[in-house]
Amino acid sequence: MIIGIGSDLCDIDRIARSLERFGERFTQRIFTPGERARGDRRAARAASYAKRFAAKEACAKALGTGMSKGVFWRDMEVVNLPGGKPTMRLTGGAARRLAALLPPNHEAVVHISLTDDPPLAQAFVVIEARPLGESGIRTV
Repeated sequence: MIIGIGSDLCDIDRIARSLERFGERFTQRIFTPGERARGDRRAARAASYAKRFAAKEACAKALGTGMSKGVFWRDMEVVNLPGGKPTMRLTGGAARRLAALLPPNHEAVVHISLTDDPPLAQAFVVIEARPLGESGIRTV
């Protein structure tokens, strides 16, 4: 069962300006250490960060909170599964909000899609509540 859907469109040039102007102050405020390590080794650094920024916005929308009600930027982390498929790891307020949305005896599966076509980056997030015991990707 789908319990949340969110999407976001991000201007890569805006992220590039933030990276240039604020540097680590910007990346440390918004992104987890894992996301920073991944973004900083990319040739298209701004696009990489823009996709993750959009994913965080989309996830906050899927949670129904936006960036409020105890949900903070670094509570949502874009991580890649061993095969490369992206998903989200939720901690802190985002994890608590997700737990409150889940029906009894269900686990959360967070599906995300990331893309960019400069000057834009886009993310879609779908949060699925799956009955315990079904095969799938556990992200919480």
